[in-house]
Amino acid sequence: MQHRIRPAVSTDLSAIVDFNVRLAQESEGKALDAAVLSVGVAAVLADGGKGFYTVVEDAERQGVIVGQCLMTMEWSDWRNGWFWWIQSVYVAESARRRGVFRALYKHLEAEATARPDVIGIRLYVEHGNAAARAAYAGLGLIEEPYAMMGRYPLPGKPNAIA
Repeated sequence: MQHRIRPAVSTDLSAIVDFNVRLAQESEGKALDAAVLSVGVAAVLADGGKGFYTVVEDAERQGVIVGQCLMTMEWSDWRNGWFWWIQSVYVAESARRRGVFRALYKHLEAEATARPDVIGIRLYVEHGNAAARAAYAGLGLIEEPYAMMGRYPLPGKPNAIA
C-alpha cells in the first residue's frame, strides 16, 4: 500500500473523531462521548500548542484516511528538551498489516530527530496488548522504567467516557 502522510487539517475532524471512537471501543471496550471528543479534537486542530495530528491517506484512493496519530508534547526540565508523546494511534481495519503505522512512525521519528529541541518519543501501551508491544519494540521503542499513575476524573469534574 502506498501512503501519503500529512498534517491533519480541520476538514479531517470527522474522520479523526470516528477513528478515536473506534480506537477506544476496540482497545479498551470504552464508549467515548462523541460531543466531548469532537470539541477536544477540534481544539487540537486549532491550537498546535495542544499537540498535532498526522494522518495517513491511501495514495490510491485520494483523500481516504487510513491511519492517524496524535502527538502531544511534554517539556523535560531534567533534559532541557521536549518528549513527543504518541497518542490516539489508529489504523483502519482494512489497512492493517500493510505498513501504515510503521510509515507513520518513521515519518514522525524523522520529524522529531530533525528538531534540536525534541529529545525523545514516548507512548502508553496497555500491559496486556502483546501485539502492540511487539510492534512498538520492532520500531526500536523500549520499555521505560516508570509505571503510570493518575486520577481521572478529578473531583467534581465529569467523566467523558460513557
